[in-house]
Amino acid sequence: MFAIIKTGGKQYKVTANEIIKVEKLAGASGDAIEFTDILMMGQGDSVKVGAPFVTSARVCGTIVDQIRDDKVIIFKKKRRHNYRRKNGHRQYLSVVRITDILGEGDSPKEKATSFKETAPRETSEKKVLSKGEAKPAKARVATAVVEEAKPAMPPKAAAAKVKKSSEE
Repeated sequence: MFAIIKTGGKQYKVTANEIIKVEKLAGASGDAIEFTDILMMGQGDSVKVGAPFVTSARVCGTIVDQIRDDKVIIFKKKRRHNYRRKNGHRQYLSVVRITDILGEGDSPKEKATSFKETAPRETSEKKVLSKGEAKPAKARVATAVVEEAKPAMPPKAAAAKVKKSSEE
C-alpha cells in the first residue's frame, strides 16, 4: 500500500516502514505523529484520489531524529561591478519512519498525535524587548596585556642628544 502525503509545502510518496526526510515538525525523537493531508492512496490496482484530500485516511509515523540538511551555498556576482555576495543555508529537517497507512475503518497499531499544516510552531524562550529597553550586556573576559619596558630612545640616539645639549 502507498500514499501521497502533503507536508511542509511538498508532496511525498510513502509506503509502510519507509524513512523520509521532511521539513521540521514539532516533536522530539521517538514521538508518534499522524499525517491527515493524504492526496492519494492505493493498493495494487485500486487507487483512491482525493478532492483535494482523501477523507478518513491517515498516515502514522514516528520521528526518528531532528537534523539539519547539507549546506547550500548562495553566490551572487555581477561582473565588472565589484559586487559579490556569498551566503550559506542549512535547512532543519525531521527524519520520519512511516509505520502505518490507514484507510477507512483501519485502526492504528500505535497511538499517534495528529499533525496539521496549520499547527502552531513551538516558540523559543527568547525575551522580546520593548522599544526603549536595552539589550543585556554580554559577559566580557578581562585580558591583561603586559608590555615589556621599552627605552624611550635607542641608546645611541640618547647619547648623541646628551652630547649635543652639553656642547651648547
